[in-house]
Amino acid sequence: MAGRERSKARFGGRQGPVAVQKKSGKQPRAKKAPGSRLTQSQIDEVFRRFHEACPHPKTELHYRDPFTLLVAVVLSAQATDASVNRATPDLFRIAGTPEKLIKLGEARLTEKIKTIGLYRSKAKNLIAASRKLVEEHDSKVPDNREALETLPGVGRKTANVVLNVAFGRPTIAVDTHIFRVANRTGLAPGKTPLEVELTLDKVVPERYKHDSHHWLILHGRYVCKARKPECWRCLIADTCLFTPKTPAPG
Repeated sequence: MAGRERSKARFGGRQGPVAVQKKSGKQPRAKKAPGSRLTQSQIDEVFRRFHEACPHPKTELHYRDPFTLLVAVVLSAQATDASVNRATPDLFRIAGTPEKLIKLGEARLTEKIKTIGLYRSKAKNLIAASRKLVEEHDSKVPDNREALETLPGVGRKTANVVLNVAFGRPTIAVDTHIFRVANRTGLAPGKTPLEVELTLDKVVPERYKHDSHHWLILHGRYVCKARKPECWRCLIADTCLFTPKTPAPG
């Protein structure tokens, strides 16, 4: 089974929410976690279930090393991972290093990635970023946020993905899927991606933090979809604050 299908199956592998046994009598109201609409015990349970369903989540972008990951993540802005993965095999075969990408040139790079949204500006930024890597970083992708964010086309979200995937840092890159899931569930409501990121950084248990970025993306991509969340097969439907829950089809 391909990686995309495995991820989809793991995040939608059961029918209906986990049953919660109600206790009789009044129970003291648990305090919400800082910035969240959920309690810390609820948040712990959310990520325990994600871990149980998919113990070792991975990015769905194809890459070979930190540089090709950086290129893939820059290309993925306002584009699907699938569209990026269709364009990068040939690109990485002929231009898999900063030097080779510079040699390829902006015009030929533009032609290689023209099926991806915003391809002209992305080509310009990738050539400029490659030059900066060669001139200032010995052709290596830096492993700190400050240096990464000086590269053309690299913002906080892209830097967080590179730090997490290439260098194993427990960073959380808030994309459209994570922003939606965090707000819809009550996990980390916020008006901006940065606000959501900072809340997630506070409330996600440390043991789950490195993988939380991937779990939330996969959940948003395959279950908690933008137009119609598939609540009937959601792992965390009993904890999620979204109402009314989408019923099973048929």
